[in-house]
Amino acid sequence: MDLLEKHQDILAKRAELLEEMGSRREQLNILRRQQDLQKIEDGLKGGKLPHPHLLALETRYWVSVEESIPAWDHFLLGKGPHPIDGPGQTARRDKQNPSIAQDQGLPPRPKPRAAR
Repeated sequence: MDLLEKHQDILAKRAELLEEMGSRREQLNILRRQQDLQKIEDGLKGGKLPHPHLLALETRYWVSVEESIPAWDHFLLGKGPHPIDGPGQTARRDKQNPSIAQDQGLPPRPKPRAAR
């Protein structure tokens, strides 16, 4: 009976220790994640600004994008020509097969194989 009680005590202590180890592991993981995030934040804060010419170029790009949005909206709603087609040009995209126009930029689909 003494051995059985000692065995039960050992199993209870083991369960307690396993639980403590699990909670400590979780705390360490949280601490590591916080430290990693802090390192990333510090790296981003200390980062150098891009060259002024690059900033100016980026600003001009976004201004041109914002200016072209109305033309693209008109085209995408089906109310106007493609923005790249100039005045007097025929809409090249209208002559294409619609399925090809949709898949433009994608590799061709494999042909279906006959069942054997």
